[in-house]
Amino acid sequence: MSKVLDLMDIQGNVIRAYGRYNFPYARYVFLNIRDGARGREFVRLVTEQVTTAVNWGQGPNPIEKPMSTVNVAFTYPGLKTLELPRASLIGFPMEFVMGMKKRVDILGDDKRSAPEYWDPIWKESREHDRHKDVHVWISINGQTRAAMQEKYEWLQKIVHDSAGGVAILSGHRGDDGAEHLPFQDVHAVFEDGKPTSKEHFGYTDGIGDPVFEGLPGKPERVVGRGKQLKGGKWAPLATGEFILGHRDEAEEYPIAPAPQLLSRNGTFMVYRKLHENVGTFNSYLEQEGAKYPGGKELLAAKFVGRWRDNGAPIVSAPDAASKAQWDARFAAATPAERDRMLSGFTFDDDMDGSKCPFSSHLRRINPRASLELTPNAFDTPGALANRRRVIRRGLPYGEVKDAARDDGNHGIVIMMINSSINRQFEFVQQQWINYGNDFRAANDKEIILGNHDDEHPSKAVLQVPADSDEAPYFLSKIPRLVETRGGDYFFIPSMTALRMIAKGIVDPT
Repeated sequence: MSKVLDLMDIQGNVIRAYGRYNFPYARYVFLNIRDGARGREFVRLVTEQVTTAVNWGQGPNPIEKPMSTVNVAFTYPGLKTLELPRASLIGFPMEFVMGMKKRVDILGDDKRSAPEYWDPIWKESREHDRHKDVHVWISINGQTRAAMQEKYEWLQKIVHDSAGGVAILSGHRGDDGAEHLPFQDVHAVFEDGKPTSKEHFGYTDGIGDPVFEGLPGKPERVVGRGKQLKGGKWAPLATGEFILGHRDEAEEYPIAPAPQLLSRNGTFMVYRKLHENVGTFNSYLEQEGAKYPGGKELLAAKFVGRWRDNGAPIVSAPDAASKAQWDARFAAATPAERDRMLSGFTFDDDMDGSKCPFSSHLRRINPRASLELTPNAFDTPGALANRRRVIRRGLPYGEVKDAARDDGNHGIVIMMINSSINRQFEFVQQQWINYGNDFRAANDKEIILGNHDDEHPSKAVLQVPADSDEAPYFLSKIPRLVETRGGDYFFIPSMTALRMIAKGIVDPT
C-alpha cells in the first residue's frame, strides 16, 4: 500500500478494533459541557490521555501496549458548546448536525425501536433541558476490569475538577432494571472464563472489517476485505471512504468542515445500542429449523451468511458435508490462511442466492460485487458496494439470564465509522437492511436487523439452485429480532484537531 497515514494523528479506535488486541472490557461515558472555557480545559486534559493509532511495540522507540485506552468524540451540539467558529460549524454534513433521533424515519426506528423506548439518556429533549444533551463520548477499553475502572476514576476526577464545567450524564439501563447508570458497560461474551468473539444470538462476530490504503498490517489481508477488481484481483479501498481529508472512491474529498486541520484525519462515528430479542430469536429458529430441510444450524447460517460456531461463510460451506470439510481445512490452516478462508470469498458463483440468501445479514451489509447484475457493467465489479462500506467497532453488553425470554438488558453496542454518515451508514440501513430493491427482493428486509412488524409481516425467500428439483423455502412472519435502544452521531477529531479545540484556536479563515 503506497499511502502512508500519520498514525500518531489518528485516534486508535479508528484503526484498531481493541477487542482483538485483548481488551475485552469497555465503558462508554457520555458528558455534557456546561461552560465553554472549562469544557476546553477538560478536552485538553482528556487529549493528554487519548490513545493514538500508532503501532505498539514497533520501531526504535517502541510504544508499550497500554492496560487501558481512551478515545473521545463529540456531537454537533457539543462542538457548538465548545464554541467552534460558526464558519466551521456550518461545514459539517446535515445528518451530523441533526443527530440520530431526528433521522429515525430514515433509519426505520419505529415500533419498539422508536425513541420513546430508548434508554433515558437518549430520550431527553434538548428543548427542555440543554444540561441533559449528550455532547461528548469517551470510550475506555481495558485489558482487565481493574484497568478500566482505574481510568474511569481518572475521568471522574477531571470532571470533578472542572467545577461544574462538565458533567457525566446518567440514564443507561443496567442488568438489575435500573435506568440511571452513569455509563454503558460492554464486554466480550465469555466461555469457560475466556473472552470470545460471540454475540448473544451465538454468532461469531467482528469478521472482515474493510482494508483501505495506508492501513498498517499485512498486504495479503486485502483479499476479501478490500475492493474486487477484474480478473479475481483485490485492492485496498480509498482512504477517504473512512478518514476525512483523503480522496475517496470517487476521487473526491468527503464533505468536511474548515479548516483542513480540523477535519483531516478525523471521521464520523455512528453509536447505536441494539437490544437482542434472544427468546424470540431462539423460538423462531426452533420453529422454522424443525421444518427447514437442512436443519436448525444451516438455517441459522442462512440468516446471517455465516455458520454460528466459527464464522465459516456459507458460500464456501453451503451444507453440512462441505462445512465438515471446511472445518478440517480451517483447523490445519495458518493464521493468514484462516483469515483468507473467513473473508476471501465472493458471490461470483452464487448470483442466484441459493447459497447465501439475498436477505442474509452478510449479503445486505457487504454485497461485494453481486449487485452488478449485468456482467461488465462497471470498470470495477464492486462499484455499487465500495462506497457503502463501514468500519465496525463495539462489544456486546449485558448477560442473557433466560434464553427463552426477550426482556432483560442484553445486546450489542455497535459503532460504525465512516466519512459520510448519509452515504454509508444511513444508505445501508434504509436501502439494504429495510428494503430489498437493490437485491431484486422487493420489500423483503434483512433477516436479523430488519424492522419487521406484525402489521406488515416480513418474509424472505431462501433460494435453491436453478437445476434443483426442490422448491425455495419461504420464511414468513419474521419477528423483530433486534430493537434500537438509543444512539447518536459523533465526530472523532484527529489529535491535531483535539489540541486546536482545547486551545480555542480553530480558525476557518
